[in-house]
Amino acid sequence: MTAAFVAAGLGIIPGAAQAADPVPVPVAAGVAEAVKQAATSEGFHSPADRTIRTTLPAAGGNAKAARAAAPQAAQAAPGAQAAQGTQGAAAAEAGANAALAVDVSGTSYTAHGIELTALITSADFALDVVIDWGDGKTEALTAQGTAELHRSHTYDKSGEYQVKVTVTDAANAVQAVNGGAFLTPGADFTPHTPTRLLDTRYGTGAPVGKVAGQGSARVKVAGNAAVPAGVTAVALNVTVTETVDSGYVTAWPGAGYDRPGTSNLNYTAGRSVPNLVIVPVGEDGYVELYNGGHQPVDLIADVTGYFTRASADGYTSMTPARFVDTREGVGAPLGRLAARSAFTTRIGGLQGVPPGISAVALNVTVTEPEGPGHLTAYSGAGAVPTASNLNFVPGQTVANAVIVPVAPDGTIKVFNGSWSPAHVVVDVVGYYSKDSKAAFLPFSPLRTLDTREEAYGWPGGRFRAREYVSQGFTPEPADGVEAYVLNATVTETGGTGYLSVAPGSSPLPADGGPAAPAETRPGSSTLNWTTGETVPNLVQASDGSHGVITFWNQGHQDADLVIDVFGVYQTK
Repeated sequence: MTAAFVAAGLGIIPGAAQAADPVPVPVAAGVAEAVKQAATSEGFHSPADRTIRTTLPAAGGNAKAARAAAPQAAQAAPGAQAAQGTQGAAAAEAGANAALAVDVSGTSYTAHGIELTALITSADFALDVVIDWGDGKTEALTAQGTAELHRSHTYDKSGEYQVKVTVTDAANAVQAVNGGAFLTPGADFTPHTPTRLLDTRYGTGAPVGKVAGQGSARVKVAGNAAVPAGVTAVALNVTVTETVDSGYVTAWPGAGYDRPGTSNLNYTAGRSVPNLVIVPVGEDGYVELYNGGHQPVDLIADVTGYFTRASADGYTSMTPARFVDTREGVGAPLGRLAARSAFTTRIGGLQGVPPGISAVALNVTVTEPEGPGHLTAYSGAGAVPTASNLNFVPGQTVANAVIVPVAPDGTIKVFNGSWSPAHVVVDVVGYYSKDSKAAFLPFSPLRTLDTREEAYGWPGGRFRAREYVSQGFTPEPADGVEAYVLNATVTETGGTGYLSVAPGSSPLPADGGPAAPAETRPGSSTLNWTTGETVPNLVQASDGSHGVITFWNQGHQDADLVIDVFGVYQTK
């Protein structure tokens, strides 16, 4: 089985006021290969000579007859002489099936799946085969003599499982057992109280001093701030500050990996810009942050969670739902959040989010702030951490993706670190829980859209105002796509506006086929911009039941849109 995440096309979809039909065009299909490579594991292989043979209690006359025929059967069985030489007395006791052995291997092409191959060597006797998958589930099969068996299995959670294949020849009272340890490619999430790992302004995690233009800062993740060894990826809130020019920041695993050509956040002179980053951790336990600008900057990184192959919390995506809007008194008191104060809002148990979740994926927006400051989201049962999630200046509207631990009563808090009041908006895009099955598969970042170029299947032209673009990956339902981890960047903006991202409500139109029905305009926002800004934000986006994600320009002026894909959540 292979993962089928083929990017099928883009639909350039006019807004409701336009009469033109959608124009489906091809899109780079590299997502399919990226996911397959990320999920392909080395697995395990236990050759036949590692088989453990056991002589069972005699089965009466059948066993006696089989032993009497041992010399002839042993000569006929492939590899019989070699098997007798290695198995000694046990092989002799096996009589007519002295060669019984099994070669077992397991690999995967999905986050939780195993593809098992059992190569049985046996004389021509009826065999009972039992596969113990190591998660409390077994599968019983039968075979006749030498056989090759292929079976698939999906684990509910990430982790290491001891897989065992038992082949029983009842007629000859002998049993052969072999297997190995299988580690799922996908990783589960563990929330972490927001903790600062890097701050070049004060020498936290690195020497004091700005990161040079075209230079990098290394961030120790594994073994730091109670993050365990063996983490596969980490959720960081990365902030660039003290900027004197424009540039960008790229996060990647560092040593031993090629730095990708994509970016995680963009900045301009005089602005502090944060963005949530989910990035693989290198074998040495570090990630690296590259300053793509030509002038030095300060960098800050706060950990909010990490992914491991130990069974922990899976992910469940949602159509973005608004939980808090202080402008309307939704989920919090009506009116701006006062300076140096916090509100508590409940997430678990509301609007389709179940109780008992461990963390929640949010998009937090500050708007109409009366002064400069920052916002921090944290558990409803915790103290205010020193980390921040987004920074703002007076009058600015800023959004940022946030992953935050949730208190046992289902609540979170949002703290206004400014000395002036501001409005706050919170949209929920997904949650993590023990019952959620989707595991994370990171891969090398892949650009699937850039409206500045006639590439990636884009025919050219700007991301038009009050319109949307539909991008399709058309996964097969059996492959269990829960959500994609994307970075959306809006640039070359002609005015103020905001971007909305939501699953498409219908498939992309086929070539030459009728246009897809018009999409319903979302009520949530993913990022906000003003004239001339370049604004990025992480997006954990569901592609719904049709394999389509829509990106809406909710402004009244054209802009450019760049989409980079960093990984996928998968249940299979």
